[in-house]
Amino acid sequence: MKKILFIIFLIISTLSFSQEKGEKDIKVGLVLSGGGAKGLAHIGALKVIEESGVRIDYIGGTSMGAIIGALYASGYSAKQLDSIFRQTNFSALIQDDIPRSAKTFFEKQEAEKYALVLPFDKFKVGFPSGLSKGQNMYNLLSKLTSHVSTITDFSKLPIPFFCIATNIETGKEVILDHGYLPRAVTASGALPSLFSPVMIDDKVLIDGGVVNNYPVSEVKAKGMDIIIGVDVQDSLKTRDNLRSAFDVLVQINNYRTIKDMIEKRKETDIYIQPNIKDFSVVSFDAGKNIVESGEIAAEAFREQLSKLASQQKPTEKKEIKFKKLNTIFIKNVEIEGNKKYTRSYVLGKLKLRTPDKITYEDFSEGINNLSATGNFQDINYKFIEDENNENTLLLQLRESNSSLMLRFAAHYDDLFRTAALVNITKKRLFTNNDIASLDLIAGDNLRYNFEYYIDKGFYWSVGFTSKYHFFETDVPLSFIGADLNAELSLPINNLSIKYSDFTNQLYFETLFRRTLIFGLGGEHKYLRYLSETIGTDENNLPRTVFESTNYYSVLGFLKYDSYDNSFFPKSGVYFSSDLHWYLLANGRNKDFKPFSLAKAKLGYAHTFFNTVSAHLTAEGGFKWGGPKTTSLDFALGGYGFKEMNNIIPFIGYEAISLRGNAYLKSTFTLDYEIFRKNHINIGANIANVGNDLFETGGWIDGVDYSGFFAGYGLETVLGPMEIKYSYSPERNASEWYVALGYRF
Repeated sequence: MKKILFIIFLIISTLSFSQEKGEKDIKVGLVLSGGGAKGLAHIGALKVIEESGVRIDYIGGTSMGAIIGALYASGYSAKQLDSIFRQTNFSALIQDDIPRSAKTFFEKQEAEKYALVLPFDKFKVGFPSGLSKGQNMYNLLSKLTSHVSTITDFSKLPIPFFCIATNIETGKEVILDHGYLPRAVTASGALPSLFSPVMIDDKVLIDGGVVNNYPVSEVKAKGMDIIIGVDVQDSLKTRDNLRSAFDVLVQINNYRTIKDMIEKRKETDIYIQPNIKDFSVVSFDAGKNIVESGEIAAEAFREQLSKLASQQKPTEKKEIKFKKLNTIFIKNVEIEGNKKYTRSYVLGKLKLRTPDKITYEDFSEGINNLSATGNFQDINYKFIEDENNENTLLLQLRESNSSLMLRFAAHYDDLFRTAALVNITKKRLFTNNDIASLDLIAGDNLRYNFEYYIDKGFYWSVGFTSKYHFFETDVPLSFIGADLNAELSLPINNLSIKYSDFTNQLYFETLFRRTLIFGLGGEHKYLRYLSETIGTDENNLPRTVFESTNYYSVLGFLKYDSYDNSFFPKSGVYFSSDLHWYLLANGRNKDFKPFSLAKAKLGYAHTFFNTVSAHLTAEGGFKWGGPKTTSLDFALGGYGFKEMNNIIPFIGYEAISLRGNAYLKSTFTLDYEIFRKNHINIGANIANVGNDLFETGGWIDGVDYSGFFAGYGLETVLGPMEIKYSYSPERNASEWYVALGYRF
């Protein structure tokens, strides 16, 4: 009996021990270091860890490690992350490259005019705190983590998570384990000089790698038994590889991190260090190879990882329901932090009226447009979804204190010749939402341009412009024949004229359906051109004045512009039309009778292959009434200058060499982007120009003028650099055109 009892006791004890041993579980923590583009190796390492069956119980990351770690913690698999980052344009992401189609008409004009912008507050030149505000990164992370947007405690994520940031004011480490996940992650990755600092809980935060680029102790403190670490930090570079100030900055930070890793490596049970010596923190174009380096490094530990997985207690993985944010229904918008800019201004930039159902792409474009104004240092947002799947958008803004800017540009074309521009811009000059801008242009010709604009968003905005333009050029003798009202018989073919225009406009405009802009206004124009080659005026000066008159008109305009690039468009549609009704005049034009001028242009761009695109435009204009007034007729010819006063480019002819009170023109361009931002293009333009084309049928009796061209263009920070060769069959002559820099 005693033997039986002993055997029973032994069996029960063994079973109890086995059960106790079976319930023992091993918790695994994952540490992901910072390293910029080299952090893509984390994805490759995660693939092998995942395939080995290891369950990750906590993730701690810094900078790029925080971005990869947060997405993995939110439920994405390593394979999904690989797919996401292969499709991501990191150049656009880092540079806050805001799609042109996302901007309002005013922002488009501003962005395509100035090459350099510097803060000028208190009349002291400053520099931005970073090349990028990280808005595109924030937009992407907000979309990717929308399925966990209601989770504010990061320990409640599918995999508990935290990331590291640095308090720039104290230099101390900040552990971010609660709040809004995309905001925390962008703070952890705010690399100094590349991204602007991020504000969270009244703390100014930058990249966590400054103080702790490998948070192994912090992960271990979460009760983890085993630590897996993936380290993609830089080694020290030699002098030959320190080629920029950014390289030096990274090298200085590496002194400390390399020293710290001596002890931190001892705390890591499985230490994975991909071979990333051939890559830099900005080598995003080598993303595929970097991911593979992570796989190769982790593969060496596959047996150890598989053994670890077998020691973990099996758990059922919860199914993650990712949101497909193709469209969003926004029933309301709550805005916080807008003290200087009104609600209507903010909603106008977002191109958002509530309630409304919009695509996520349109919403992201609206956020980008709000960011493009430069009026906000931080734009935080999240969607609060109710039981009806309707969202309230919570928009948290931090307005920029900068209100004064200096802006610079340079340009050359064959009409205005060389020009250097200095601009001073003041925001909030008289009221909130206003902006005043003055261009002073020096070079071969002196010019100025003043603009004042009160932006009311979807309501009627108010604008005032005042500008003076001047140029001197040769024109055919026939060009000024209409102004003399007499037959000219001079032994010359061309005549040198001095042309000046002084224009003031007051207008009101509003936005329709997020894309169309409609405006009405009034205009005063003083037009004067003369030649010092022929004749003598009433003051016995050696010149002939052909025009010197003040004109007064009312105007209306309608515009639509979805081009992705105004100089080398690959996609989009453009439409512009305007109508001027000239009512009064005083000056040299004594025979003035009221007349109207109408003009319209339609364009379409489409890409057939990745690098080959076609661009087609058609335009025309006509005048009715006032037959004796010819100085505002349409004049065609030249290339590369900013249009003014119905002076319109036409390749194959010299500037303003064709003239009439009506015209039709069409241009076709085939563009091949041989290298990034390097363009070879060929094409042709045709036109009919003359008087009363539509009354006489001259617009359909054949093509009067044509020009064929081939050219090369380069997109630069100073604007497009273009050179074109053209040939005109009617003239049996060729022309070269050079246009350098943004047009103004």
